[in-house]
Amino acid sequence: MKKACFLFICGVFFLVHCPGFLLAEETGPPEWANDADALEDYYELEEGYEGISDPFEPINRIFFSFNDKLYFWFLKPVSSCYRFVVPEPVRTSLDNFFYNLEFPLRFVNCVLQAKFEGAGYEWGRFVVNSTVGAAGFFDVAEKHLQIKKYNEDMGQTLGSYGLGNGFYINWPFLGPSSARDTLGDVGDYFLDPVFYIDIETKYSLAVTGLEKVNDTSLTINEYEDLKKAAFDPYIALRDAYFQYRQSKIAD
Repeated sequence: MKKACFLFICGVFFLVHCPGFLLAEETGPPEWANDADALEDYYELEEGYEGISDPFEPINRIFFSFNDKLYFWFLKPVSSCYRFVVPEPVRTSLDNFFYNLEFPLRFVNCVLQAKFEGAGYEWGRFVVNSTVGAAGFFDVAEKHLQIKKYNEDMGQTLGSYGLGNGFYINWPFLGPSSARDTLGDVGDYFLDPVFYIDIETKYSLAVTGLEKVNDTSLTINEYEDLKKAAFDPYIALRDAYFQYRQSKIAD
């Protein structure tokens, strides 16, 4: 909770004190929509939208602009330097370690969704990778034993119980979410073992930052590809998030 609250407060601070920075991108139709046909296509797309509800689109677009600039001005340069300095096997091992550390989150959510086979797989992965895999740095379970992952979270659990998405939220720093998934994130936070480790907030944020930079270094340019292919990057990200979450719940 401390991490999420801290990041949200930072986002509000930037919103209040840096309006020019945040409003550099328009909150209505994109800049390219400067002729009648393009505008008509844009509004037809919005009116025909049948995905997640987006009643706070203007503020969501502001936070989308903020996150977009944060990515290109800070996260991508830092991740690129990190990627250049740290070899890929090391970065992959670190990614494996963070995944293994969050085992309780996935195991509990598998049980809550009555996915007992998945819970068994996750338990087996955790035991194998925590021992033979050197505390999870090596994914021996998948590489040598073909024990697949069940990446379940509380948002999926709530969705499996019939709780709808609610409305779309693009949180500053945290990115795309929904009312349901935001509630789920709170539950997941209390299932994260790091929550129960008594460390100062600055070190907790440092660990979170390292995990984010490491993860970005392994997926760099994926966001750029989405933007290049999108008619409207904001809508593309919103729809991609909605479809991804729906597919996870249906799985």
